[in-house]
Amino acid sequence: MNINLVKDSISKNLNKKVIISVYGLRNRVNRYEGIIYKIYPNLFTILINGEEKSFNYRDVITGEVKIKYL
Repeated sequence: MNINLVKDSISKNLNKKVIISVYGLRNRVNRYEGIIYKIYPNLFTILINGEEKSFNYRDVITGEVKIKYL
């Protein structure tokens, strides 16, 4: 998987609803539902209940963050 492919996929879905799954320590999974809000060169932000949360493209490539487009 290429970082440019990830960026293109996310930028095509700007302002659309997504579910973000973040895989953490001890097999914990945090899920967030929100809207892709802003895109930057190294990260993107999701608007969740009026609060911005940022994620790194690298984490999407490594599988630590998974995106499901709605």
